[in-house]
Amino acid sequence: MKRTCALIAAAVLVAGCGGGQTATTEPEEGGAPGKVTLEWWHLSTSDPLKTIYETRAKEYQAANPNITVKMTVLENEAYKAKLTTLTQSGKAPDVFATWGGGVLKQQIDAGLVKDISADVDLTNFTTASMAAYQFDGKTYALPTDIGMVGFWYNKKHFEKAGIAEPPTTWTGFLDAVKKLKAAGITPIALAGKEKWPGHYYWAYLAMRIAGLPALQQAGTDHDFTKPEFVQAGQQLKALVDLEPFQRGFLGAGYSTPDGQSASVANGKATMELMGQWAPTVQADSGEGLGEDLGFFPFPEVEGGKGAITEAFGGGGGMAVGADAPKEALDFLKFLTSTENHTKAVESGAVLPVLKGVESAVKDENLKVVAESLASATGFQLYLDQAYPPAVGAEVNDSVAELFAGAKTPEQVAQDITEVAKSESE
Repeated sequence: MKRTCALIAAAVLVAGCGGGQTATTEPEEGGAPGKVTLEWWHLSTSDPLKTIYETRAKEYQAANPNITVKMTVLENEAYKAKLTTLTQSGKAPDVFATWGGGVLKQQIDAGLVKDISADVDLTNFTTASMAAYQFDGKTYALPTDIGMVGFWYNKKHFEKAGIAEPPTTWTGFLDAVKKLKAAGITPIALAGKEKWPGHYYWAYLAMRIAGLPALQQAGTDHDFTKPEFVQAGQQLKALVDLEPFQRGFLGAGYSTPDGQSASVANGKATMELMGQWAPTVQADSGEGLGEDLGFFPFPEVEGGKGAITEAFGGGGGMAVGADAPKEALDFLKFLTSTENHTKAVESGAVLPVLKGVESAVKDENLKVVAESLASATGFQLYLDQAYPPAVGAEVNDSVAELFAGAKTPEQVAQDITEVAKSESE
């Protein structure tokens, strides 16, 4: 799944369509179960997940003849628009796709989402996969997919530049950049035009320097001017000052033939900081690196409060509408059962959200991602998804201006804070 989808999902003012999209229950005589129609909204418009979900619905209906699962399937933008319209009318589907974070919290605050904390067994879910759907110790959705951002790199380039192992510290990373430049190799490809890929750097540096609690606290006190956030910008500026990016990066796209992904795929740049979909996009936009492609997590920053085992990324989940019948939660449990989730992972459609399912991942690079997520000690949702949409947009815009040399680290922190505070009023 491309981050274009993940990002489009990012500013998620998700909500829906006019009209009462809620379950209907018709009691039958003689004590038999009443007929129930469940409204299930999701955005898996392409295979293999499209067919998988169609199969799950048929299987559930076969096992529960009194229940009809009515699917509404839309691509990202249409889904967001339709769901936004519906939630603004004070309603929600019985079961619906969510990316969690700030928008889910808005829906919870509006009383549109069911608290399922006491009704589900969470012990089998990985810590990272649950992070986007839990607020104040309560659970409001179950994950169906998870992913993380890390560095995808060309192993041959590392070897040519004399880099024996992927760096595990920020100092080591900057040193690797210098070695690549000395070897005449462009170290990093970046889609400066699209902004969202650049925010990964500032977000990860903030995670590694300030720690996850600081990012969570900033969502509450709306203050990004603390020294650690400024330091994140300063460390990013230290990278930018090395001029590590491909020529014309400020105007480059992500998946275009001359963009970020293709630059790595065609061997014109060594690394890109990107999500688990990177190998697929590289193969689509360029030649692909095959066995020469590797992955490593974002390095830790010496002296920082964050750990290299804390991941940054996003995924997908399913929430239950506040007014949905009990059958909606039962259907959600069926979708996320170990057996059904394992089938989805084996198909290559999703990465594991359940413990012990990592072995079902077949792609070698994705296995590394899955194992990193399974052992993650913390997880941060994309900042342009975790925070209210306007705040996320300002993060993307301000960081892009830092890359362009138009803002200082201090200005980035101040401008994000101003938008965050204005949104909280």
